Amino acid sequence: MTSKAINRLKAVLAEQGKTNKWLAEQLEKNETTISRWCTNEVQPSMETLVSISELLQIDVLELINSTKKTN
Repeated sequence: MTSKAINRLKAVLAEQGKTNKWLAEQLEKNETTISRWCTNEVQPSMETLVSISELLQIDVLELINSTKKTN
């Protein structure tokens, strides 16, 4: 069973030219934690996703992959 990419954090950080290290410093989290979020190994809490969206000045929905199938 393959894991599904739930969040788009890695892509959004790349689009904005930001690094895992930068995000870790902003959130006062360990870089390993950020890396695990970026690889979708684990997911940040909704509260953390809101904080990330505020830091990146984007809508929180841009951090989450849609669960709707497109035809």
